[in-house]
Amino acid sequence: MDYTVKKIPCFSPHRNALSGQVFRFRIIDDTHTELVAYGRYLQIADLGDDTYAFSCTEKDFDEIWHRYFDLDRDYDKIISSIDKKDKYLKSAADFGYGIRILKQDIWETVISYIISQRRSIPSITTSVERISKLYGKKIIIPRLNDPFVKPLYDEYYSFPTIDEMKKATLAEITATGVGYRAEYIMAAIDDFASGKITPELLDSRNDDDAYEILTSMRGVGKKVANCIMLFGLGRCGRFPIDVWIERIVDRYYGGRFCEERYPGTCGIMQQYMFFYERMKE
Repeated sequence: MDYTVKKIPCFSPHRNALSGQVFRFRIIDDTHTELVAYGRYLQIADLGDDTYAFSCTEKDFDEIWHRYFDLDRDYDKIISSIDKKDKYLKSAADFGYGIRILKQDIWETVISYIISQRRSIPSITTSVERISKLYGKKIIIPRLNDPFVKPLYDEYYSFPTIDEMKKATLAEITATGVGYRAEYIMAAIDDFASGKITPELLDSRNDDDAYEILTSMRGVGKKVANCIMLFGLGRCGRFPIDVWIERIVDRYYGGRFCEERYPGTCGIMQQYMFFYERMKE
């Protein structure tokens, strides 16, 4: 089996799997993680000394995973830009060292974050997996040899495309456990299947325009729109505020975090804060 070895500083597959920004990235054991994205299964083996083996060809790594893991961005430089007086953020960045903003498929991110409203990460993951099995394609996983290990599950499915979800019914979507959000998902399918909104349209627009398009969708408010922009469009200047971030901002920043202090990177700071607050408790 072909695989690719890369030395990557400031990269932690385990912390990314636990970061809360993605729902199909899992820890297998102390040195192995796995994920499903862009219709592919990927396993990562930690070889030590910031060196990792990826269960893909060099071509797939360059064309898909390099961008997915945001490897053109200097995260050490971003961390060094943190205001030295901001002890909380510095602690959060140290705790979350190696987390990167993953460039996820836009359509999958839209549906995943519509599902995410007022739900726990495990329950979001369950619904995303059910939708994938219901409408997506089964992924053929090649035999994995050393340095990889056996995958966690026997079957994996790609997240369905817009065309694959056009056949969805409200009853089927409701049965995946998404509750009242089923109607929002059906509305999103209509918006994208009709061509009213497309991933390409969102990707091509500036932040203000993309935000306006997203918030025009049924069931997409400020927080969900900002999450889609941050994790699907790679707009790292967005700062989604959920109950965790609201609590942090109230407790440590007097009710307002100065996003302007970190133009273009405050979304990364948000992710460090979110991870730190959730995991340290």
